[in-house]
Amino acid sequence: MRSISYGAAIMEALVEEMRRDPKTFHLSTDAPRPLLEEFGPERVRATPIAESALTGMAIGAAGSGYRPIVDWRLVTFCFVAMDQIVNQAAKIHYMFGGQVKFPILFRTSVGGGTRRAAQHSQSPYSMFMNLAGLKMVLPSTPYDVKGLIKTAIRDDNPVIVFEADRLGSLQGPVPEAEYTIPFGQADIKREGSDVTVVALAWLVHEALAAAETLAAEGISVEVVDPRSLVPMDAEAIRASVRKTGRLVIADEAGPTAGAAAEIAALVSEDPETFHAMRAAPRRVCALPVPIPYAPSLEDYVFPDRERIAGAVRDVMSR
Repeated sequence: MRSISYGAAIMEALVEEMRRDPKTFHLSTDAPRPLLEEFGPERVRATPIAESALTGMAIGAAGSGYRPIVDWRLVTFCFVAMDQIVNQAAKIHYMFGGQVKFPILFRTSVGGGTRRAAQHSQSPYSMFMNLAGLKMVLPSTPYDVKGLIKTAIRDDNPVIVFEADRLGSLQGPVPEAEYTIPFGQADIKREGSDVTVVALAWLVHEALAAAETLAAEGISVEVVDPRSLVPMDAEAIRASVRKTGRLVIADEAGPTAGAAAEIAALVSEDPETFHAMRAAPRRVCALPVPIPYAPSLEDYVFPDRERIAGAVRDVMSR
């Protein structure tokens, strides 16, 4: 199978879906050249730097029978469109009594590692997870990002795809044949028997590296990638924890009220899984501080393979 980058897989998904449905169009403050060259300025709009406006335009277009793709670019930029996201996109289908569909794909990049300082190194997906009415995915590989974006564009609901900045150049196998990936279906990236590590986005790869190190120490780590934040595949995560009896959650976001806390709760609230656990869950997250600009300090704030391995050793000792 051919190998392409995470970024190339995203572009392939967009191109294929825009070819498939002429009512699909793209809005962004920076029109992607491959899309513009093939589909022209009518379907690939370079907008003013006004995220609230282009988000509102997409909601209206979706309610009128189109399938807009909105690229907020950095997740920070969508904060100025929170009213449109929170009060309109997330609720409008319900408030219309289901009479109108609102299929919108919101794309945005998250995470650190790109030395963009505090405002542009965030992973605030838990803010959106708290809302009802939005679906959201967090792909970690080229294969996953292409399949999930295609599913998102075809979905009749608003979907946010969080694309980790660190993964843009990551290479991986992607079939040339048509495929999609269902929402709410986790993926076991590595099987193991001693500890479950549920990892998100870039930290999936750090967890896999930690698992290699720990295997040399006789510790078998199972790495689970939820892929979909809403809906979350709670049963796949619980089944893994019931098998291993231990849980570590690795997330590039901060720990407070985050996706890692939600995963820990999903596991702990299930009586069968709770009774199978031999140790309390451990979270490995970014430190609860604004992300520093200095590279050495940024690296210190974010979790990595060493911290994941340390957390695994800790739960193994309990």
